Amino acid sequence: MSAKKLTAASPIGEWLDDEVGGPLVGGLLAASGATAETLAPLRALPLQQLVALSQGQLPQSVVDDLVRQANGGEIPDDEAPSGWVEKITAGRFAGQTVVVTGAASGIGRATAARVAREGGRVVAVDVSADKLAEFAASLPEADIVTVAGDITRQESIDEIVAAAGERIDALANVAGINDDFSPLHETTDAMWDRVMGVNVTGAFKLTRAVLPAMIAAGRGSVVNIASEAGLRGSASGNAYTTSKHAVVGLTRSAAFMYGPHGIRVNAVAPGGVATGIPFPPHVSEAGSARLQPFQSAIPTLATAEQLAASITFLLSDDGVNLNGVILPSDGGWSVQ
Repeated sequence: MSAKKLTAASPIGEWLDDEVGGPLVGGLLAASGATAETLAPLRALPLQQLVALSQGQLPQSVVDDLVRQANGGEIPDDEAPSGWVEKITAGRFAGQTVVVTGAASGIGRATAARVAREGGRVVAVDVSADKLAEFAASLPEADIVTVAGDITRQESIDEIVAAAGERIDALANVAGINDDFSPLHETTDAMWDRVMGVNVTGAFKLTRAVLPAMIAAGRGSVVNIASEAGLRGSASGNAYTTSKHAVVGLTRSAAFMYGPHGIRVNAVAPGGVATGIPFPPHVSEAGSARLQPFQSAIPTLATAEQLAASITFLLSDDGVNLNGVILPSDGGWSVQ
């Protein structure tokens, strides 16, 4: 039994450094063909986060078994995590209607959940109706309107605006997809069109659609999700990198144009995020080989909730004096 109580909420680093927990996690890694070095960027994350990161490959029962083995066959009550803990600001979005795309999972869901728990009316948008319904059911006391649609299609944009109603206080353009890490000469038309469509055109169309309500109100806040790939060329493939640089341009132009109308437009640029977002099935070998040494320099991975903290700060009135900001929320990756 471990000298220190290890729970699913304990950081992965504590598990790895523990005389009992270390071998247990080591055995799990060996079974998957990984090593302790693989988890180096994850040391600050709770062990529980491995379930989300595995994209369904690691069931909850495996984490529960590790906790039992580290604690003499029992699962102790979770202690307060030793790292960052989300702190809800009651009423921060009270009386406001906030549109959040990609709201069924990952960063979008964490953002929508935080806005809802802080008193906002959330218009939650995603392509998955089932996942949206599950999200809304998880917060039965919250004011959540769901819209299942594709933000690249005008009919879906119209449905979102109709669901929001006359008042739209804020928009979080979170929906996005990865590319296949392909360098330019390998990038197919299909990959380019899909990535640019969701990551750029969808954000453009929805922002264009909500701006009239914000202009009429004389206030509003838009937060776009850029990426570390929007700040450098060594974080992803050609299509994704181009799309996120375009998001930066979209953000800065809109911030300049609509600042006089009381509308703030900012962007958050995430680094590594432990959300388990899948990549396309066939990833470029050439692109992966070129990117791997640079991606291995990621200092840490963030949880979706940590990204939501950055996003909701800019969305809220707490970001009152910020306009045109591209905020790296990347654990310091951008300064390397």
